[in-house]
Amino acid sequence: MPAAEEVKHFLIPKHFLLSKEQAAELLKKYNLTLDQLPKISSNDAAIAVFDPQHGEIVKIVRDSPTAGKSVYFRRVI
Repeated sequence: MPAAEEVKHFLIPKHFLLSKEQAAELLKKYNLTLDQLPKISSNDAAIAVFDPQHGEIVKIVRDSPTAGKSVYFRRVI
């Protein structure tokens, strides 16, 4: 999952746009529907460089002082 042209700022965590196959695997693995994921705007500065489409899924990887890395998923609206 390349983070091509990602926004480089120490306060912005890494964002990745999932492929359709990866998104389907994620939803199946956690038994979710797309509507159950939290939302992120396609105009959000952290993902605008990906030119995301409505309904795509973004993976966000944040550094965590207690867990090392925390992974979050958002659907683009």
